Amino acid sequence: MAEAAPRWATYADLEAVPDHLVAEIVDGVLETHPRPRMRHGTAAGELYAELTLPFRRGRGGPGGWIFVIEPEVHLGRHVVVPDIAGWRRERLPAEPETAYTDIPPDWVGKILSPSTARLDRGPKRRIYAEAGVGHLWLLDPTDGVLEGFALTGGHWLLLGTVARGETVTLPPFDAVSFPLDDLFPFDDPAAPPPAET
Repeated sequence: MAEAAPRWATYADLEAVPDHLVAEIVDGVLETHPRPRMRHGTAAGELYAELTLPFRRGRGGPGGWIFVIEPEVHLGRHVVVPDIAGWRRERLPAEPETAYTDIPPDWVGKILSPSTARLDRGPKRRIYAEAGVGHLWLLDPTDGVLEGFALTGGHWLLLGTVARGETVTLPPFDAVSFPLDDLFPFDDPAAPPPAET
């Protein structure tokens, strides 16, 4: 007797998830995880700030990009929520009227955490490749390592790895460099020590 095919999660399933969780549909499975920790959120915010002036506004850089923090992106039957996504302006010339977009980003920035690393390094990387996302950055704020990938022939090619103390100069944002350490404000040695309680 043949087994019934597993049920693919629906958008209604995703909408029923409580607001305190991030929900995605990956390979038909409803995946949920808690909102990011402070280290995760600050790294995402700092990366967004580093890219916005030169690559969106053209101040000190080429401009021409749109960046969105935690957009809901529909890639075929998959629903993903990257930490940051970037589109070349000509590919996303107007703000979508829906709460999501089905236009694949040109670049995805993922901040790895214990609750998401399995998906980010596994099926979501494959889904981004299948959708034609041109570049993927994976930032591990715990280890202080950034990996930059380019989609080449349908597969991810590791372009470079940047560690603490080094400068980030990775495509597609290699026109303007910045110190990787700037993404970790809580690790700033010049910052005042935490107040004693």
